[in-house]
Amino acid sequence: MSDFGAIDSLLDAVGPEAELPPCQVRRELRERARLSKAQVARALGVSPTTLSGWESGRDPAGEVRTKYAYLLDGLNAKLATETDTETTAELAEEQPVAPGTAAAAVTSTSSPELGQDEDEVELLAVAQPCVLCGRPATQRVAGFVQHLDPSDCQATSAETPKPSLAAPSAPAQVPRTARPSRPAGGKGTAPRGRAFQEPSGPADLIHEAVHAALAEHQGDVEAASAALLKRAIPDAMRLLDETRKGARYDVIAHPWIPDILKKQTSRGADQIWEARPKWTRAALPPGPQEVTALDINGAYLSALKTHLPLGQLEHSTGFAHDRRRAGVHLITPPVWEHDAVLPNPIGERDEPGPLWVTEPTLRLLLRLSGPKHRLCEPPEIHESYTSGATENLLEKFRIALKDARETALADGDELTLEYVKAMYSKFVSTMGESNYNRELYRPDWMHLIRSQAFANLWLKALKAYDEGLAVVRAMGTDELHVIGDWRRVFAEGRGVTEVKVKDTYTAGTDAGQHAGEGE
Repeated sequence: MSDFGAIDSLLDAVGPEAELPPCQVRRELRERARLSKAQVARALGVSPTTLSGWESGRDPAGEVRTKYAYLLDGLNAKLATETDTETTAELAEEQPVAPGTAAAAVTSTSSPELGQDEDEVELLAVAQPCVLCGRPATQRVAGFVQHLDPSDCQATSAETPKPSLAAPSAPAQVPRTARPSRPAGGKGTAPRGRAFQEPSGPADLIHEAVHAALAEHQGDVEAASAALLKRAIPDAMRLLDETRKGARYDVIAHPWIPDILKKQTSRGADQIWEARPKWTRAALPPGPQEVTALDINGAYLSALKTHLPLGQLEHSTGFAHDRRRAGVHLITPPVWEHDAVLPNPIGERDEPGPLWVTEPTLRLLLRLSGPKHRLCEPPEIHESYTSGATENLLEKFRIALKDARETALADGDELTLEYVKAMYSKFVSTMGESNYNRELYRPDWMHLIRSQAFANLWLKALKAYDEGLAVVRAMGTDELHVIGDWRRVFAEGRGVTEVKVKDTYTAGTDAGQHAGEGE
């Protein structure tokens, strides 16, 4: 029997997976128990984003599934007991009670609405500017001051409190080491629209991680860098969770995805065309030409500001484009007749006919076909998968990374700079079908962000052309080669709105060199 003991133990450990209630019941149980996503996620050892996925239709597996089922069973039993107790109390209240008894002295207490995380709402003794509208608010939700009633945020600019004119001349932003605590309308009130950027907010997670890595590796920058790059993905997800606190929209981390967004083979690709630029001008003006290769800074970081679908993609047919929605579209692209001087906005494509493109590509084509440019005909839209969208879904996340990047540049901190770059680049590249990021499965977002970066580069090429520069090459997200005085068109530097020189070379000699030769 001893020969089979290990096998028997293994068989005993194998059993059916724990049963889970439907996803809508999971959320209802948590909300009825007045537990926040952060509380439940912390107890289960996962992120709030992962928990959102479980409450939206995705099922956990393994040991964490057993723990989650145990929690839900416990909540169900506890809430059922409380319901029975409340029913008994209601019946008792129907009986007559003599005046002066304890039962007659009942006081009412306010409680959060269903779905509002009780532990995330803090009442403020002194009103502070709302992160959404800038007007005074007396509640703080998950660390962000805001009005709980959306109607309170409908103030006009005339109603918005303004900084005192008596304030001394000083930088408008609060120093990063200080947390604002002044009353609304007083000196130093944060500018409207940027009030949510508390100096000790999400960006501090980045600085704390860098300092911790340096301390752990006794100041060894190379070792600290290796450790930070290794944890860039989970750290980016943690930062995303932090910046989503108090947000008006829930992130659906694992929605249903149509087959066109799924890989056709294990090593293949899906059907989405991202319109990646890969263009070199065929002929240059006569004579030698001095070409400058420009590097576009933070291309993926800037592309985080794009129209992203909030929920599950829904199918539709027809030629109309709804700018309130975003997703992917099957189109027949227009004929492009300017390839001699500008790249095709859908990239270099060999096969004619319809293809699936993303929202940024479609919007770029519609813009170029409009009355301002008239560079092409409108694309023909056949069908779409879209959802209600917002351009600001990742805005706090983007700004936290941008602020950390700017601080690192100002301080000459290359360690933080590389860490921030790894966070946003890996965040984008692993939100599709990746084994490195199980917390977020949004291949639609990945394609939209990447193609937004490509569209941004294309628009920079158009700007150069409109300003009289000769565009020589456009590649990927960040490479633009031009002839002419580019400094009057683009600001030079390392900021996300600036460009830097990658290389200079001579092309187009009398011998007939084409662009790119002699690099």
